[in-house]
Amino acid sequence: MSGHSKTTTVRRQLGAVLFADVVGYARLMGNDEIDTYSALKSLLEQLEAACQAHEGQVVAVRGDGVLALFETATNAVEFGVELHRIAEQSNNARPEDQHLRFRAGVHMGEILVDDRGIHGDNVNIAARLQEIAEPGRVFVSASVYEQIRNRLRFGFEFLGPQRLKNIAAPVAAYCVRSEVAGAAMAATRRPETQQAHRPPPGIPSVAVLPFASLGGEPSDSWFADGLTEDIILNLSKFKNLFVIARNSSFFFKATTMPPQEAARELGVRYVARGSVRRAAARVRIAVELIDAETGRTIWGERYDRNIDDIFAIQDEVTDAIVAATAVLIEAQERKRMAQTAPADLAAYGYVLRGQQYIFRYTRQDNREAQTLYERALARDQDYARASAAISRTMNIDWRYSWAKDAEHALDTALSYAQRAVELDPTDARGFGELGFVHLYRKEHDAAIGAYRRALALNPNDADLLSDYADALAHSGDNQAAIGNLQQAMRLNPYFPDQYLWHLGGAYYNLKQYDAVIDTLTKMNNPTEGQRMLAASYAQLGDMDQARNMAARHREAHPNFSLDRWAKVQPDRLEEDTLHFVEGLKKAGF
Repeated sequence: MSGHSKTTTVRRQLGAVLFADVVGYARLMGNDEIDTYSALKSLLEQLEAACQAHEGQVVAVRGDGVLALFETATNAVEFGVELHRIAEQSNNARPEDQHLRFRAGVHMGEILVDDRGIHGDNVNIAARLQEIAEPGRVFVSASVYEQIRNRLRFGFEFLGPQRLKNIAAPVAAYCVRSEVAGAAMAATRRPETQQAHRPPPGIPSVAVLPFASLGGEPSDSWFADGLTEDIILNLSKFKNLFVIARNSSFFFKATTMPPQEAARELGVRYVARGSVRRAAARVRIAVELIDAETGRTIWGERYDRNIDDIFAIQDEVTDAIVAATAVLIEAQERKRMAQTAPADLAAYGYVLRGQQYIFRYTRQDNREAQTLYERALARDQDYARASAAISRTMNIDWRYSWAKDAEHALDTALSYAQRAVELDPTDARGFGELGFVHLYRKEHDAAIGAYRRALALNPNDADLLSDYADALAHSGDNQAAIGNLQQAMRLNPYFPDQYLWHLGGAYYNLKQYDAVIDTLTKMNNPTEGQRMLAASYAQLGDMDQARNMAARHREAHPNFSLDRWAKVQPDRLEEDTLHFVEGLKKAGF
């Protein structure tokens, strides 16, 4: 045989693949080709150096995309988070409309390697995960999550099985968050406990799906989202109606799931959905209520009004849903439903915009929300809802050590919550924030009283139930805490890890250590449960597991101080704090 044909050697190897791409690159190039090219070239040089520092290799740069290979999932994900940090740092010197932001996807598996690069399905999966990732986020496959879940102190939100372009089978995916504390408060699905169908409760039950925002800019969706949240809030005040929590309803914002299927997933009889079109001083709202058993629309309405009528429209929609689901309403409940409208409609707009940020639970988003709530209060100093919302942002700041003035954060939160309940004693939010402040000031009777007032005003608020349960557990009433947490989980099927942490704490107080372990191993963010798991294994005498958990905790929380933790614990009973300290010391803390 003649000729000198070159044979390419292909080998298989296990590796973690990261693919990152610039968001809106074509638009940026269209605006300023030279500037964008120069900025990206400089940024890619920084990223290549960071990749090498994380023991990775940039295999290819394709236009605005980076393909990198790592031996371990740990290094790949750490680089993915670092990539976003470097990009944000670089953006500080650029106008906002010229920011270079990335999406990133990471997958781990066998890949094909030759002298031209890396290939195969597992490379494609990383690229497709990048395509569905949110800007500034890293999306990882379940194979990556299983490798890093106990090693890295990041937050993880389970996104469920994702259909990826040109990938035959759905890929279970997670979103990585650099601030794990906030991720523990965010709504999330759980792979181990997914129930296709939950039976509806014995009373009329409804889920309000996020209203679609028609026309205008996508950034205008805050108004449709805010309207949806307020309708959920209004409905939640009726004790004879079972209402799915806002966080679980909003899981269906980006899906096209039929309402009957959504109802089966959430375990409710009725589903409300609608659309909003806002133009200048006018608003057009369409709403329908669907009976999931029959698939029939049992009520529908279209409103074409001045935007000043928004509160009247909310009340009319609430009345119609309540009437259609045949809920019996007492006069006291009807009075409680009436919300105090702000004197200035712009103040309401600022509050709705703030809501867009507060549920993301990051330091920066919490700060953005606080700024918007402060603007609302500046427009209307008697707006109770804005005052309660500011108190909430300060409570979150204190809870996760984000506050600049941590020593006085709780005191300031207290004053805003007190002002909120003075201005509007029918708003549950103010009493809920008051309960949290009182608990961590170790004023237990005041905390329990405030939470009970809040739940009397809004019995379907799942987060309030969870916080109330935590206050009960810290006050020694653990059985009541467990019952309230179980109800919170049913109202909010995609409940955050925080509910499991609260439940684990109640079981630990009762010395039901197996129940603690069973509960906390369901957390999507295992590093946050390691302390209680270590104490529980130690109390059971399983010292190998206890020491293993303690070692992992030290790696993820190098600054943890047992003495400081014991001082902050808001237990009414000293024996509860000593019981936990005993378990931690046995585990090697």
